Parts: sequence; structure tokens; C-alpha cells
Amino acid sequence: MPYYHGITVNEISAGARPIADVATSVIGLVAIASDADAAVFPLDTPVLLTDVSSAIGKAGTDGTLANVLTAIADQASPPVIVVRVEEGADADATEANVIGTVTADGTRTGLQALLDAESLVGLRPRIIGVPGYHSQAVTTELATLAEELRAFAYATAIGDTVVEATAYRQNFAARELMLIWPEFSDFAGSSVARAMGLRAKIDSEAGWHKSLSNVAIGGVTGIDRGISFSILASETTDAGILNDAEVTTLARLDGFRFWGNRTCSDEPLFAFETAVRTAQVLQDTIAEGLVWAIDKPITKGLIRDILETINAKFRALVAQGRIIGAEAIFRDSDNPAADIAAGKLVFDYSFTPCAPAEAITLNQRITDSFYAQLLAA
Repeated sequence: MPYYHGITVNEISAGARPIADVATSVIGLVAIASDADAAVFPLDTPVLLTDVSSAIGKAGTDGTLANVLTAIADQASPPVIVVRVEEGADADATEANVIGTVTADGTRTGLQALLDAESLVGLRPRIIGVPGYHSQAVTTELATLAEELRAFAYATAIGDTVVEATAYRQNFAARELMLIWPEFSDFAGSSVARAMGLRAKIDSEAGWHKSLSNVAIGGVTGIDRGISFSILASETTDAGILNDAEVTTLARLDGFRFWGNRTCSDEPLFAFETAVRTAQVLQDTIAEGLVWAIDKPITKGLIRDILETINAKFRALVAQGRIIGAEAIFRDSDNPAADIAAGKLVFDYSFTPCAPAEAITLNQRITDSFYAQLLAA
């Protein structure tokens, strides 16, 4: 062994690693605009817009694209991934173009093209929708895509009346989907477009743990029909009936707001929009934050470092008020020797999301006890 006169430094790479936050305010939308600039918005191709307002002039005037981008820009200027599709000869053909397919050469079109966005433009859409084209088939495909992308989808509840809109809600059981009814008065699809923009704004300014409900919406001048509403909880108002059926509605309350927190989930644990998005964010945050651990030798040190990495992120999220609590553990019973020898490790974590204060009860009583104070004065 050679002789060294001095100091030797050994670099040790053990210990917990920081976990970065995932980008949740990225919008993905499918739109139609026959006269859009084809160089900026090629058909069936994910295009990343980093400045929404500057792209409106290239979006044409036909179809939905320009209106949707304007509605998003009224709320914020988030990253927006646009897939422009061709309008069909009739409604069925347009629906097929919007839903999209995978061609013989493997090219994805329509909604399916959003699956290619991360590899092509470097961002994954987390807030998705097809404002203005909301058939049941389109919304069903949108919900399926949201599950695959771990995104959240907004769509219009179809119907001309409260009864029809609440009945339409029964067609879905997707936790990644929120239905909205009715529309704002400026254009068909306005409520969904503004929901997507507002969701991105809330993510950036407050966080993904705050629901869409009861936040002022920019650029709105009216609702396309009357909706009875009362801040005092009532099952007899239109808003109360819609919310009870898990449909988010629109309210005029110091401006215009979305009113409702519920998804279309058939699992009560994911009834709230915030519970779904918290689960999605934790999944991707932890997975991406543990890439460094893949293929490292399995030792006690590695297991300890993985646990501490996850729990340190949980502590940070609790301190930020984004979750109530969370903990990751490693159980011997989940990790038999044969599995470890095969390169497999199982970690378990549980968390409590922040539920929205959806219902606040005030108990009011009449009493004569304050007369004594009056007489004493």
C-alpha cells in the first residue's frame, strides 16, 4: 500500500436526498381552430405555450382555441400544451377527431397525443379538458386519460335543466373528473376553460391542496341562465341540488365563482378534488424523488436513506400546510428475504389530505341572560 503524508478525503454519498416538487399547473387541452397558424399549431401535435397571451393571435378565430386561450389568460399564464384537431364533416366525425386514436405507424392523435407531451415538450399535463366539445364519449375518454396521466379533468355536465345535469352525473365513476354546470355567458366551453385556468392559478399561488371552489374568476360577465343560490346551506336551491349530486356549479358572490368540491368518484375517500390531487402529487413526487435509489445495492443504509428521504418531504409538506400528516415505514413482513434477494423492496406510507371546509354550522340560541348586563350597565 502506498504511503500518503497528509489528509485523505473520502466522499460518502449516504443520507437522505431532497425531493423536488412536481409541476402541477401544466394545462393540456384539445381544441379546434381551422384557421389557426399551422406552423404554430400543427394538427394532432402537442405544442407547448409558455406565454398564453402572445399565442392568442396565432390561434385564428374559428373554433374554440382562441376563446379557450383567452379564458385561461384571464386567470393566469401557466404552461399550456395544446393539441389542435381537425373539425369533422359532422358531429360524429369531430368527436372521433377529438378522442383520437393511434395510427398504424404509432402516431397518437386527438386526446391520445397528450400522452406524448412529456417526451416531446418536457412537461406532463396535469389539468386537462376539451372546452366546448363535451359529449359523453369525449368526457369518458378524458377521464380515462386523466387516470393514466395522473392528471385532473374538468368537463361540462350535459343538460338543459338542473334535473338533466344531475342525472347526467350518474354516467361517471371517475375520481379524476369534475363536472361543471351551467356555462358562463361568453362562449360554449367557457366554464371548463376558466376552471382549467383557475386551477393552474390556485396551484401556483395557494397550492394543489386548495380546491377550485369559492375563488373569484377573472374575465366573467355573466352566467348563461339563472341559478338559485344561498350562502346558507339549502337543499332546495339549484346550487344545493347540484352540489348534492356532486356537480360543481357557478355562483355570483362578490364576482363569479365555482361552487363545489366534489369529484365523480365512486370511492368516498376520493370524493374531494383536493384528496385526488394530493394523492397524485404524492405519488409522482416520491417516485421522481427516489430515482437516485434505483439499482443501488440493498443495504440497511439504503433502506434508512429511502425512509428518511420520504419522511423529510412529508414533514416539509405538513409544515407548509399542504397535508395534515404522513408517514413512511418499512415492514419486515412486507419484505421477505426471497424478495429482497430478487431486488425488491416494499415501503408503506399513509397520509391525510386537507379536506375543504365545505360545511360550517352555526348554532344560534335566544337567551335572556344578556338582559342582566343591560341592567347592570
